[in-house]
Amino acid sequence: MRCWRLKIPLRKIIHCDCDCFYAAVEMRDDPALRNLAVAVGGSAAQRGVIATCNYAARRFGVHSAMPTAQALKICPALVLLPPDMEKYRVASRQILAIYRDYTDLVEPLSLDEAYLDVSEATHCKGSATLMAHEIRARIEADVGITASAGIAPNKFVAKIASDWNKPDGWFLVRPGEVDAFVAALPVGKLHGVGKVTGARLNDLGARTCGDLRSWTLGALEHHFGAFGARLYQLCRGIDARPVSNVQQRKSVSVEISYTPDVPDLNSALALLPALFESLTARIARAGAGPGVHSLQVKIRFANFQHTTVEMAGSKPQLALFQQLLERGFERGRQPLRLIGLGVRLGPLNNARSNLPDNPAQRSLFLDENERASV
Repeated sequence: MRCWRLKIPLRKIIHCDCDCFYAAVEMRDDPALRNLAVAVGGSAAQRGVIATCNYAARRFGVHSAMPTAQALKICPALVLLPPDMEKYRVASRQILAIYRDYTDLVEPLSLDEAYLDVSEATHCKGSATLMAHEIRARIEADVGITASAGIAPNKFVAKIASDWNKPDGWFLVRPGEVDAFVAALPVGKLHGVGKVTGARLNDLGARTCGDLRSWTLGALEHHFGAFGARLYQLCRGIDARPVSNVQQRKSVSVEISYTPDVPDLNSALALLPALFESLTARIARAGAGPGVHSLQVKIRFANFQHTTVEMAGSKPQLALFQQLLERGFERGRQPLRLIGLGVRLGPLNNARSNLPDNPAQRSLFLDENERASV
């Protein structure tokens, strides 16, 4: 029987997350928007999606990743703005500069959120809570938007805590409070548990982390494979991951949403050469070629169902992506709304991990608001 009594250093972690970031920047620049339901996203005519929205829009049920057409249906007065990524990047750089005044250990997760390890910081007499208050006040004063913060002994709990009193709030989980705090959490709050895994856990009788603690490590691994060990630790509030200020590119990808839909497989195959050329150019710009270890094709069908097909491979070739597309198409056999090509990268690419065009990349394919449409 394996022992999970890990010796984990006691850390002071702050997770900062700006409130409805893109929409907040837009409301900052146009105060007339502040009392309106506002969203940033793609056009409904181009099958766009909502990147983010303010809290006035959320009261109508609008949320990120929702199709814009649906958002406009449930909130007809919604003010829809196209994304201005350069403006958001400027604000992001200002915010990161504030974080780095307190610690060098800053790990950005996206343009608007980051972990800070302030364990050795001397500001505010070493108080992580006071530092979080000061950081939030500076973001509001210098950038003109609000941010929420979670303070905890590890990254997992700090991230959940930052969402506890949103917007413009904060929440502290002291070391002695972690056990009870995590036990009451729904299993869906666990890092890596999505809708499918969450539903499966619920069906198996685990609705809270406290419920999950009754499971043995072996039982979790039986049902969830290697991820079972991670579940075993997280439901007990154990997270030994350090805050890392070294960003590693994990993937390179391109994808396009099509209007009208691509009607059949042959039409989709005819579009691949242009996508492949775009992907290879992006790989070359990133200097990522030596790190490629797998190839992927992503498809979204006309019914909004999506699938991803992957194979091992160190050299992107058009013929291989054609094979993946054919395999993926067989899973739906209907018109396509979106096609994406991508590669996953391994350790050889780490030397080029801090390129400007890769701010804390987390997924293989681009965020909805940065997707091209034709």
